[in-house]
Amino acid sequence: VDVFQAWCGPCKTVVDLFRKIRNEVGSGLLHFAVAEADSIDALEKYRGKCQPVFLFYAGGELLAAVRGVNAPLLQKTILEQL
Repeated sequence: VDVFQAWCGPCKTVVDLFRKIRNEVGSGLLHFAVAEADSIDALEKYRGKCQPVFLFYAGGELLAAVRGVNAPLLQKTILEQL
């Protein structure tokens, strides 16, 4: 889940990375979503930040989080969590 602020929008620079990984591992294993922190109470602790936060969930449980756009770390985290 790409958690973003209303004033800056979701992180467009990682969309290609996620597509590439999804094509490599199969579309059934990886799902991507965006969520505006300002409009979801459960994301209150992520409000007011100037960098995006990427949250990784499986079975409804938060497994990992990556702050900022760090393509190598995002790719590593995705592959580890899969």
